[in-house]
Amino acid sequence: MSSITPQELNLLIEQTYKVEKEFNELKASYVHLQDTVEEIVEFLPNAIWILDKNGGVFLQNSQAKSLSELFGLLELKNDDYEVQFNSKSYLIKSSSYKEKLLLSATDITEQKRKENLATMGQMAAHLSHEIRNPIGSISLLSSTLKKRVIPENIPIVEEIQKSVYKIERIVKATLMFSKGVHANKAPLKWNELHDALVEAIGYYGYTKNITFVFPQQKFILNADRDLLEMLFSNFLTNAIDAIELDEEEEGTVEIVYESDEKFHIFGIYDSGIMIENTKELFEAFKSTKVKGNGLGLVLSRQIAEAHGGSVELLEGKRKGFEIKLAL
Repeated sequence: MSSITPQELNLLIEQTYKVEKEFNELKASYVHLQDTVEEIVEFLPNAIWILDKNGGVFLQNSQAKSLSELFGLLELKNDDYEVQFNSKSYLIKSSSYKEKLLLSATDITEQKRKENLATMGQMAAHLSHEIRNPIGSISLLSSTLKKRVIPENIPIVEEIQKSVYKIERIVKATLMFSKGVHANKAPLKWNELHDALVEAIGYYGYTKNITFVFPQQKFILNADRDLLEMLFSNFLTNAIDAIELDEEEEGTVEIVYESDEKFHIFGIYDSGIMIENTKELFEAFKSTKVKGNGLGLVLSRQIAEAHGGSVELLEGKRKGFEIKLAL
């Protein structure tokens, strides 16, 4: 057997070092690539599972780990589909490459909510248009009837008018919600708005002895009168309904006023029953009242925002809301 010369041995050693170096570089590149893939998967806004040929999880991001129970409900199919899980909607998509299968779950709850709101808004607007004409006729005829009936029957006609008024408020609110709130501002004295609110309360009707306390200050708002009348009447009628459901035979509704350098600030308080589900207060078509349509507070907030302000629930011992309108 021939012996290896020193030159050949040196060359073999050099080749070995070279192979080892290339192997280490390749290994480092693979580790870097693996880290990059994991970072990309982690960066994605949805839950990602990558499965091997046996259906085991080869790779997943933190969102996928938090939805491990949802993963147990998924079907391994190529068609996109939706899954309901923990009161949320998820869009499930899948794709395969060689022996790997990728599953993704995207939270589409908010998207579905907006789609449902848009559909409900369109339906409500259509119905409101259909209702508006016959309600206008009933309102006109009831006014004529009130002038002609005998005095004993006047209370019956007035009850009809109050019911028509409530329907008109619902129709007006629904149409406004479907079209959007746009404020046509002009100087408005508070006492003018106060008189309109007192008249609206009279039309709404209630059975208990309710005391209404309004601000006595004189001030001027730069506002849309019709919109502000709707805003405040929404809170007043909500307060009346809450007092009507209370065990006490009397109740109080109070509006207090102050201002700072930027806002007119109103606090509206009532002694009625407490609000049970505060999370759905400003959710369209979800009412915390038995006979509510779920638009009053939503529109009130939009009206306040159209006047550069806000509407917030007050946290504290006294039940109330704060309304801010820009000076």
